[in-house]
Amino acid sequence: MAEFNSKDTAAFKGVWVFCEQREGVIMSTTYQLLSEGRKLANDLGVELCGLLLGHNIKEEYVKGLGGYGADRVYVCDSELLKTYTTDGYAKVICDAVKEKKPEVLLIGATNIGRDLGPRCAARLHTGLTADCTHLDVDTEKYKAFLKTTSTIDVDHTPFENNTNLKMTRPAFGGHLMATIICPRFRPQMSTVRPGVMKTQPYDEAGAQKVVIENLNVALTKDDIHVEVLDVEKAAKKMVDLIGADVVVSVGRGISKDVEKGIKVAQDLADVLGGVVGASRAVVDAGWISSDHQVGQTGKTVHPRIYVALGISGAIQHQAGMQDSECIIAVNKNADAPIFDIASYGIVGDLFKVAPMLTEAIKTLEASK
Repeated sequence: MAEFNSKDTAAFKGVWVFCEQREGVIMSTTYQLLSEGRKLANDLGVELCGLLLGHNIKEEYVKGLGGYGADRVYVCDSELLKTYTTDGYAKVICDAVKEKKPEVLLIGATNIGRDLGPRCAARLHTGLTADCTHLDVDTEKYKAFLKTTSTIDVDHTPFENNTNLKMTRPAFGGHLMATIICPRFRPQMSTVRPGVMKTQPYDEAGAQKVVIENLNVALTKDDIHVEVLDVEKAAKKMVDLIGADVVVSVGRGISKDVEKGIKVAQDLADVLGGVVGASRAVVDAGWISSDHQVGQTGKTVHPRIYVALGISGAIQHQAGMQDSECIIAVNKNADAPIFDIASYGIVGDLFKVAPMLTEAIKTLEASK
């Protein structure tokens, strides 16, 4: 294996995505990261590679990674990689990075990714930015992003023109957004929050032309210090915001009657075939569980219809829902920022407006 020096930045090239699988099935986060990685690779003019660890994974799944943007897929196949272990996966990934030297390595901020990312970064003597919500390498694209998501006077602020990976993440409890770079070490590593990156349409031509390369796996049982005896699956009912076609979210505007506010939102969501979301203020107050939270410190959603009830529309919340196809806002404050991005705005009391919307939809459905 060639000598590895994380400070020799010129020796690194290419964008890699760790392709997470469970029981041989590729996780949806992988497709999101490949779609984003494709943009970064295009801006850098380099190859996008997927790194897939597992055992006897179906070829159709491997080729499918090309359908979401990968030029090449490195496959590390071993029976010892069938079930995730920190020691085994960290060793194999680090071995592959040391051999091939990618300049960017993206990992999903899943339970596995959050365990794996920092361990790999430590072994590779490089940095890691965790829980990212935005990535750029092109300076002009980064400046365009700042114009819509920050209060920085971009036109009168000097920016260094470089191709370092600009990794943006929530900081100080989500009250600020920080952009972090790793200019002196490679690879530049980031864990990316699930749901924040859009998955590109599947391209069959890409799947057919992707190059599949099997890497030698130097892994023994002695490298793994924990033995997985059994995998127990526990089902916990949680709201699926990311996959929902309709999201009805509540904000601080329900404070005068929290229980009723959540009920009117649920009633409206039910008739629309959707789910209930919430702003950070509602979650922080303990009025609803955290799996309902939408925003930069919650989940990023792209539903067909997003209804915001009593949500002022702080920039952190907008970042999690502004790409919805249709946004309907209900707020008593006519100057609320949410109206700036709303497709339809209603200035009024959510406790009156939401039930009226629910009844109107029921009447329309009954007439059909």
